[in-house]
Amino acid sequence: MSGVPQQQQQKQKQNTVDYLATHEAAVAAAGSCSQPALKQQPTPAGVAGMPGHVASANSAGTYSSSSLPLAIAAQQRKLSGRYALTDFAIERTLGTGSFGRVHLVRSRHNHRFYAIKVLRKEQVVKMKQVEHTNSERAILSIVRHPFLVNLWGTFKDSTFLYMVMDYVPGGELFTLLRKSQRFPHPVAKFYAAEVALAIDYLHQNNIIYRDLKPENILLGADGHLKITDFGFAKYVPDVTWTLCGTPDYLAPEIVSSKGYNKSVDWWALGVLLYEMLAGHPPFFTEDGNPIKLYEKIIACKVRYPPYFETGVKDLLKNLLTADLSKRYGNLHRGSKDIFGHMWFAEVDWDRLYRREIPAPYLPTVTADGDSSQFERYPENDVGEYSRTDLPDNLGHIFPDF
Repeated sequence: MSGVPQQQQQKQKQNTVDYLATHEAAVAAAGSCSQPALKQQPTPAGVAGMPGHVASANSAGTYSSSSLPLAIAAQQRKLSGRYALTDFAIERTLGTGSFGRVHLVRSRHNHRFYAIKVLRKEQVVKMKQVEHTNSERAILSIVRHPFLVNLWGTFKDSTFLYMVMDYVPGGELFTLLRKSQRFPHPVAKFYAAEVALAIDYLHQNNIIYRDLKPENILLGADGHLKITDFGFAKYVPDVTWTLCGTPDYLAPEIVSSKGYNKSVDWWALGVLLYEMLAGHPPFFTEDGNPIKLYEKIIACKVRYPPYFETGVKDLLKNLLTADLSKRYGNLHRGSKDIFGHMWFAEVDWDRLYRREIPAPYLPTVTADGDSSQFERYPENDVGEYSRTDLPDNLGHIFPDF
């Protein structure tokens, strides 16, 4: 296997909240819009074995932000106020970010393990992530898919927001990829296919994910994946202009500050697939200079290693194209061009959707609550949780938590 560029060996979870601060052409987000209710989606014609995904139809609650239309808001499961931090015992920290952290917790009632994402409200406001945070909660409250993480409930105190989600014990795909340096074609195909099913489900419900990368893909104990972190996901029936995502995965139209649609996720799938096969993204820059990175993305000149199969090169060339009139997923056949591509010819999509196809890698998980696949972090801030002696000056900004 080829070595991974030295700079890629170190984990960089930086996203556009801070990494793209120098990009002067960023423009404001598009306004709110309307959409019909989530519905069962028909099997795409011409793609054998492709499942029709069923979106959650449970109704409850309302969504007071303009991030989602009322038709979708009406279908949100009742999640707010279902829990309090006293319902859980915090085991350890699984990850940290710019304005929060994720903990492994155990329910004091059913004794099951969950992941709780804790966000400091003051930092969310300071980083101008209020809309993204409210949107993440709203979208997770309505989506249901085998390859998407589940949200079980939310709550808040005077200082923090809390989101109770699935605990996915196998760790990040990022970690597995760095250990492997690169994946064999069948392994990359398996993960790319599961990601494609999840992205297609979101798109059929007019949701753009916008932050596809190995760090946001977790592996279950059975080896099947779960996409997590919906902080940049957004309901978009047509076009949006918000600059967000992770630099290496940004599509040319985002870098160029043009309006863009759901096809940016299919571009990101191409970047992910390339990285899984090569061990680094297609537009990687040794010095990490974002301007050079953007120039390479806009130029869209991809060099394919000689060991790339002919079929995957053909698929990548149709995903990693700046010409939207040629990019797979954006043509009149939509995602069927991807699912029906020759490189995926042997994939039984229906069995894959039902997780009946064995995963190529099983994480070493010895028991429920095993967290050995995650890095260790200092256990900070825990003592500040659920304080009742402080005024809640920001709670009204997050009405649905």
